[in-house]
Amino acid sequence: MGNGLKRAASAIALAAVAANAVGAAQAQGMDELVAAAKQEGQLTTIALPHDWCGYGAVIEGFKKKYPEITVNELNPDAGSGDEIEAIKANKDNKGPQAPDVIDVGLSFGPSAKADKLIQPYKVSTWDEIPADAKDPEGYWYGDYYGVLALQVNKDIVKDVPTDWADLLKPDYANSVALAGDPRTANQAIQGVYAAGLSKTGGDASKAAEAGLEFFAELNKSGNFVPVTGKIASIAQGATPILIHWDYNALAGRDTLAGNPETEIVIPKTGVVAGVYVQAISAYAPHPNAAKLWMEYLYSDEGQLGWLKGYCHPIRFNALSKAGKIPQELLAKLPEASAYEKAVFPTLDQQNAAKATIAAGWDKTVGANVK
Repeated sequence: MGNGLKRAASAIALAAVAANAVGAAQAQGMDELVAAAKQEGQLTTIALPHDWCGYGAVIEGFKKKYPEITVNELNPDAGSGDEIEAIKANKDNKGPQAPDVIDVGLSFGPSAKADKLIQPYKVSTWDEIPADAKDPEGYWYGDYYGVLALQVNKDIVKDVPTDWADLLKPDYANSVALAGDPRTANQAIQGVYAAGLSKTGGDASKAAEAGLEFFAELNKSGNFVPVTGKIASIAQGATPILIHWDYNALAGRDTLAGNPETEIVIPKTGVVAGVYVQAISAYAPHPNAAKLWMEYLYSDEGQLGWLKGYCHPIRFNALSKAGKIPQELLAKLPEASAYEKAVFPTLDQQNAAKATIAAGWDKTVGANVK
């Protein structure tokens, strides 16, 4: 990987820095980048809940490493669609409401690029990001992934469901919720898609429509709760069964500490893996701080920070081969066998599903998620 990594590393040099030797470009580029970011003095993030993927500790790690840079956190509970709208709404605004960086579902990356809302940047560990999880020009790049899971409040639900079809049983009246609005939030969109993939026996071409039909049936039966489910709503019993990413479920289990006890179920079928991606706003008020943030996220420290939050970082395989993952972290992850049937939808499949589900939710399901 030596030469490839060196070539990738040269991409971190600022445009104003000209260096012939690749190694020198990396060192000089990073020094220049850190200095420029410190001069800007601020980084504005959006939609990064502290209990999502270990982001609280990751943000603190960045602040500790670069105390000269203030991290301004906007709307932690926003969805991917909200992040895109925030860039659009603040194109001419260099104030604190303009996001520098976004963390969105995979399907939002190419559309943001097409709309010229993001700018290219390749981190120094670029070569260790799988080719199918990044834009070749560096406009967006995968950061972590997980699979859709069911988190169940065992104090309320005695017979724990094991697959999507089980959720239609009368036992689960007023119990099942999504973690977001399926018209805008990627996590919720993928939840609908996963249910549909299960219903069609794995037929991706029909999964989105089948998912809408599944949730229409779930709503008609009285089992669907039309609110944005959270760890608190699980604990309170308002949404005793919540569909969300496994890393959120595992982190939530730790937060609840047995009060109540919850069980995290990886469904037997329709196991959908989702990759989230990072990008820098084309209108970022603090572009150098944004690039430095990316360098931190894709460093060993940043990647292990996500793993501590139960996310599989995009460089997981490279870190594992290099023996850089502490055993105590590996021990906290679910058994690999639960993920054997995981399906990684292609970008085209995700785009098609996103369009179908967002457009068809109101008409087919008719439940306004609040």
